[in-house]
Amino acid sequence: MDNRQAIGSWLSGPRAAAEEAGVDFGYRGEQLGLPEHGPGSIARPGRRLAALAVDWGLCLLIAYGLLTDGYDQATGNWALLVFFALGVLTVGTVGFTPGKRLLGLRVVAEGGGRPNPLRVLLRTVLLCVAVPALIWDRDGRGLHDRLARTIEVRI
Repeated sequence: MDNRQAIGSWLSGPRAAAEEAGVDFGYRGEQLGLPEHGPGSIARPGRRLAALAVDWGLCLLIAYGLLTDGYDQATGNWALLVFFALGVLTVGTVGFTPGKRLLGLRVVAEGGGRPNPLRVLLRTVLLCVAVPALIWDRDGRGLHDRLARTIEVRI
């Protein structure tokens, strides 16, 4: 029986093993003073990825339809440039991209309010690099959000 329990804790990960040992991690966003559910709570990864896919698809359509003669390597480069401009302009002004708005998400500064333009620029550059967005903390924030001191929340 002990072997199965050890294997089960190994398969479910260190967090599950620590929780079984009595460690209380709380919910995502608790350390930031955010509610557990509903408006203002941390956006879940699935919704964030879906918003990213919508935004990337929109940027590909813009690059394909307006900036290039057909789909080739240059289309992807133009799409990345459009994605960068879309992120800086929309998150910097209204707090969300079209994909985030469609899925009910918003980017806010730590402590609430709109992030300043420099933080939005840093966040968008790191998001375009992609690697920081793939490294998450225990609250579910990507490294790009942590470094820019922003939080993606539900509207």
